[in-house]
Amino acid sequence: MHLETILPTIGYLGIFAIIFAESGLFIGFFLPGDSLLFTAGFLASQGIFNIEILAIICFIAAVVGDSVGYTFGHRVGRKLFNKKDSRFFHKENLLKAEKFYEEHGKKTIILARFLPVIRTFAPIVAGIGSMEYKTFLSFNIIGGFLWAVGLTVGGFLLGSLIPGVDKYLLPIILGIIVLSVLPQAVHLLKNRK
Repeated sequence: MHLETILPTIGYLGIFAIIFAESGLFIGFFLPGDSLLFTAGFLASQGIFNIEILAIICFIAAVVGDSVGYTFGHRVGRKLFNKKDSRFFHKENLLKAEKFYEEHGKKTIILARFLPVIRTFAPIVAGIGSMEYKTFLSFNIIGGFLWAVGLTVGGFLLGSLIPGVDKYLLPIILGIIVLSVLPQAVHLLKNRK
């Protein structure tokens, strides 16, 4: 997928929709959030996007997307556990999620932003686990800022400061993808169960 040709076509609205979907909708777990943000920032350094508008749009999409995911988990997800245990839904898992979010919820909401797939499901699980919304929102805003604005501005700065960086854009994007998937791969290898 060549983001540098797709992003100008879909524009600000398309970027907003992708970041929103990846942040809080089940269907968004496969979307390229990290590389999209970085590439959009890079394209802003080339004059294709306005960096201020882009950063604001990405930040709002990330925060609103996570809030929608939380609300879905809180309102709909908990009802799934009222039914008889099935292959995917066990009441025991709900209790584990509640305990986990009591102990680690704040840092999870921030760190999950930087982990593909997990960033989609963390707000939903926070809602299912009944994390207090005020607490969730505070850390959602912090995480959304660090991820959405940080990666976008990072791409912008790299594109602005390094002459001819566009020649290296594909390897840089591949590096971002590897770095974002690496923690999950290491975790899976350590805990094969």
